Amino acid sequence: MDEIRHLFGTMGRVRSDSMASADTQSTGSRLLLRQRLTQLMTCVDDLDPSDKLHDQVARTLDNAFFICGKKAGRIKRDTFRLHMVTWNVASADPPDDVSSLLHLNSPKSPDLYVIGLQEVYAAPHRFVSDLAFDDSWSHLFMSTLGGRGYMKVSSIRMQGLLLLFFSKVIHIPFIKDVQATYTRTGIFGYWGNKGGVSIRLSFYGHMICFLNCHLAAHMQYATERVDEFEYILDRQTFHAKKTPCILDHKLVFWLGDLNFRIQDHGMHFLRSCINSQSFNLLWSKDQLTMMKLKEPLLQEFEEGPLDFQPTFKFDRLSDNYDSRPYGTWFALDGKKRKPAWTDRILWRVKPKALPSDRQDEDEDSGLDEKLAVSVQAEEEEEFPLKVKLDSYISNMEYRVSDHKPVIGLFTLELKKMYETPLVRVYAEGDWSADMDAMAVYSPLQPFPSSTWDWIGLYKVGFTCLSDYLTYTWVKDDQVSFNDEVIQVYVSKEEIPVRGGECVLCYYSSTLQCIIGISPPFKVNESKVTFEMGMAPENINWIDKLTDS
Repeated sequence: MDEIRHLFGTMGRVRSDSMASADTQSTGSRLLLRQRLTQLMTCVDDLDPSDKLHDQVARTLDNAFFICGKKAGRIKRDTFRLHMVTWNVASADPPDDVSSLLHLNSPKSPDLYVIGLQEVYAAPHRFVSDLAFDDSWSHLFMSTLGGRGYMKVSSIRMQGLLLLFFSKVIHIPFIKDVQATYTRTGIFGYWGNKGGVSIRLSFYGHMICFLNCHLAAHMQYATERVDEFEYILDRQTFHAKKTPCILDHKLVFWLGDLNFRIQDHGMHFLRSCINSQSFNLLWSKDQLTMMKLKEPLLQEFEEGPLDFQPTFKFDRLSDNYDSRPYGTWFALDGKKRKPAWTDRILWRVKPKALPSDRQDEDEDSGLDEKLAVSVQAEEEEEFPLKVKLDSYISNMEYRVSDHKPVIGLFTLELKKMYETPLVRVYAEGDWSADMDAMAVYSPLQPFPSSTWDWIGLYKVGFTCLSDYLTYTWVKDDQVSFNDEVIQVYVSKEEIPVRGGECVLCYYSSTLQCIIGISPPFKVNESKVTFEMGMAPENINWIDKLTDS
């Protein structure tokens, strides 16, 4: 009994430590608490306790696990909708309308959009202009989603490969550690017509990576496609201690024109199965499915059922599969392309380390590494992340390419690692071009501030970080400071005279992301300017930008 009393006392002290903070030391305290609970139950079992003692111990365990965030049914989890698109656009110009592609009329709007394109037109003259300005595809998606409360967080392009990541503005302060990179695999690894581009980020503390690939073409190169994928995984690295490689991330999405074909079946059987929608008869000969049977790495990736038409190869501007006559110059090998599921979306949740693996690591590692393993295990249990596939379809509506787009709708269920932005920012007083205005911000959590941090003024509906109307450096224009509130001014010369609904965004140059967004506020129309009868086009150069 003395040992049980001692363990109760120890749990009380550890419980206080675990509630004091949420840092690594607190994580170690919660881990120690669970160890003490296990010891307690062992003592109770040895004593063969009465029901009264058993109930008392059970209540203690219940309370302790609630403090640790482990009580069943009480873990607060949030769900987020993710809309993903992969599409080989075959150098075509974008269609006029992408509402169907983005499900804009759906009653449930996504929290995140990820759009991966392949074969975006990359002729030299067009590619150079796209480096200076957004390409036509990016511009279309930005203009479509910007007015619906989404912002382009990141994008990366490697010749014809393009990856775009959009988020609802409400989530922007909780998206950090954004990095993007690319790997070439075309023509001995020096040409970017094939390869992979990726964007990785922290979403409410959970590390997620999106990889858009265009792999080697043609039926006979299934093994080479797997080799290219593994090469891309090996080559792509990030400046991050915990997640330097793609597979280190808690969640990885792999999408693109992976170019796996349906082998062995003849054209007549393929067409018959497609016309009768007996897609399941083709699954066993899908090369990606076949390669997963013998490649352990591929087995870690999940995919939804291929219950939609093969998305390649179509005659352009039609819904007809390749109808070229045999032996024409269009097909260099003299063969029609068989229909295939070349365009895919897969995902991988990082496997949990098995107890035996952790034990082996502990035997060969020092105290710091042991603590790191324990903290990682604690984090996996306390902040779980689950993925649910809601829909996996192709869209037959679009005919500009010889591929059809594939759409994957996902629900991410996770426990947020933090719910408070790093900075609170807001507009103080009335704003107009008639007087200097004041922006106020206050740090809510410690972060590495810099003299290069700035606060931008944006119109509601802005599409990306560079869409600001004006900005002010947080240190250069600082007018007052105390422990809680910092004021900076914005010159009236920089405020648009026509006014409008706006927000302020605090950008951290060290973290390279927006870490605080103000509630929307109204910038009033300039009274002085219009009373003087000045023409709007001669008032303020910023207004010209907002009109363009």
